[in-house]
Amino acid sequence: MDILRKIDRILKNHLSVFVKDLTIVFLSLFLLSGCSNSNKIVFCGSAENDLFRLLEGEGFALQLAGSPKEAVSLAKKGSAVVIVSDAYPGTTVDIKDDVYVQAKEKDLRLYVEYPSSFPGIHVSGEIFHATLERGVVSSKAFLPKLKPMSIVGINDCYALVADVEDPLLVLAKVAGFDNAEYGIGDVKKHPLLFQKDNCMVALTKLSNFRTGRYGPNGSWEAIWSHIISWLANKPGFQLEKAWPADVVPMYEEVDGLPEGSKKQMIKKGVDWFYNGKFFIHPSWEDRWLKYQADDANPVGPPIPRSFKNGDGSMGILEGHVSNILNDGLQDYRYNLRCDVHGETAYALAAAGEYLGEPGHLKVAGNLIDFVFDDTTNFRKQAHWDKKSPVFGLLGWGYNSSDVFYGDDNARCVLGMIGASSFLKTDKWDRQIVENILANFRVSSANGFYSEKGRLKQAEIERLGWKYLSKRADLKHVQPHYESWLWACYLWLYDKTGYKPLLDKAKAAIRLTMEAYPDNWEWTNGIQQERARMVLPLAWLVRVEDTEEHRKWLDIIVARLLENQQECGAIQEELGAAELGKYGKTSSNSDYGKSEAPLIFVNGDPVADMLYTTNFAFFALNEAAKATGNPKYEEAVSKMSDFLSRIQVKSTVHPDLDGAWFRAFDYGRWDYWASNADHGWGAWSTLTGWTQSWIVATQVLIEENTSFWKSTTGLKVDKYMDETVGFMLNR
Repeated sequence: MDILRKIDRILKNHLSVFVKDLTIVFLSLFLLSGCSNSNKIVFCGSAENDLFRLLEGEGFALQLAGSPKEAVSLAKKGSAVVIVSDAYPGTTVDIKDDVYVQAKEKDLRLYVEYPSSFPGIHVSGEIFHATLERGVVSSKAFLPKLKPMSIVGINDCYALVADVEDPLLVLAKVAGFDNAEYGIGDVKKHPLLFQKDNCMVALTKLSNFRTGRYGPNGSWEAIWSHIISWLANKPGFQLEKAWPADVVPMYEEVDGLPEGSKKQMIKKGVDWFYNGKFFIHPSWEDRWLKYQADDANPVGPPIPRSFKNGDGSMGILEGHVSNILNDGLQDYRYNLRCDVHGETAYALAAAGEYLGEPGHLKVAGNLIDFVFDDTTNFRKQAHWDKKSPVFGLLGWGYNSSDVFYGDDNARCVLGMIGASSFLKTDKWDRQIVENILANFRVSSANGFYSEKGRLKQAEIERLGWKYLSKRADLKHVQPHYESWLWACYLWLYDKTGYKPLLDKAKAAIRLTMEAYPDNWEWTNGIQQERARMVLPLAWLVRVEDTEEHRKWLDIIVARLLENQQECGAIQEELGAAELGKYGKTSSNSDYGKSEAPLIFVNGDPVADMLYTTNFAFFALNEAAKATGNPKYEEAVSKMSDFLSRIQVKSTVHPDLDGAWFRAFDYGRWDYWASNADHGWGAWSTLTGWTQSWIVATQVLIEENTSFWKSTTGLKVDKYMDETVGFMLNR
């Protein structure tokens, strides 16, 4: 200690060595006896509590107490007491008034959470359970690190309803990424943390920060640094160790990637399908049937680790829902989607071949067989009737077989094409041709699918495919919904020479590029539209390598990469408000009511692995291989490194280990964003869109190839004449 060194200098040359040393010992004991209370904390609660482990790791001397009364009794005068809730959220902590009186008499500092009562404060006994609400800083207590209106995540929060003036934190439903952009004046607020006299009181379980995965990490570190600083009477206290978290990125931004990291990325990425128990097994089919029956919200509890994995023959679940429970688990989406099956089959087949794991190959084949089983609702009844105008189309989901999204059909069939190439099979070639032509013939004369991005069976049956194919006025310039079907047409044209496929794709691409940039509609952000457009442009160069086509490709790629960060992330961006389908949340009350972007304003440092970076990764690799452009190749390499680094690492949650969440805040290097999207929020995972394309693309990169090149061996042309004959020439 500095003060002991000063004493040593004062005594030097004035006393004998023995007397000097003895004096230092006694002075040290005296000084330490006076200040050691700041390191001693009596802790009422479990030693497994997140706060207990944090304080212990920071060097505090903790003494466990069995009750609040015992804790206050054991505490030395002027020291600190922590009383946490072990029975949260079911039971509040009962602290008698005389305990508070004794604590005040002993000049103790108390941190108390989830108390059933508190002197001078009306605690109603009612418990508010948050759904969309987040924590909001409502004071200047946490400056300079956290300003008032800063947002923090308190997952699955249960808060005691109480009347409190000037709370430090409140719970409220607010719009914004980092801050409550519209303030909190118009919303219902529930106090979460307040300070009164010698007590810091939390009306929820704030000490659940690690287990409950509260975020962002840096913000909670600031909050707890302040609380501990006050509690231990150590002004300016800062944590010495890294903030504890159970779910973290695989590598830090500054870490060099070790040898073999990309192979590990693929292995962990494909193992995640199994660790998450997403493959339905006959032993828990009833559970799946129960939760998938809710068409509007097919959401249910996490799959227990003890459950068996299926082999793909009964399908695969969609992934995790974005909500995080107070034990750190996440609910599952029990929906079965057609696109997810084709995409997952591709990832499994690619990884299975690359890793030498035949088990993955078998499951991949089972997933595709499941799609074409006429009992699965993806392609059944009229979808198999050659006389029906919906013949060959694939229904959106198990409960939505009468809804056809063009982009979902495209990704499903592209996944099947990719899987077939790695499986070295022609088993599904006929169905692949039928599906591409089925979508081709219901697309308009200029290659657009629908102004809504989807068609319904009743509509197709009423109007007929010939009418739909002749629509001349439809111009739906929204690549998110439209563009990957054009890629399918170009791929099939290359394999068969059927020129109407090329003509329709070129017409749609030309109209879309003529409308860029001022008249592009966008879905959750303009960047995802650019990312989706890269693939058909890259493959157009493959079939017609002209100066104009290369120029189109470079226009889109160059603009996309303007937002690529040094770390490899593609920053999200909102387009013109009047052209956006799901723009920034317009008010606090609208938060969580529809699909939504991860950002609030342009400049928020967020990458999206559900809508943008995942598809850009795949498409840019195709563009790089098609053109040999070194800028494209560099962008793909940086993106690969970024995705390697942000892949989830967790020993506590094996169902998350190896996944990619939708959102990543590369500024914080943390999983954080606005969670306004009512279906696929910041912490959602998806076995299809996200996981599959990232894993499969990394395999292509490792094998120095492209989807285009790797699928050249498929001989789908043998089915073309016959299929064109009965689908298009009658």
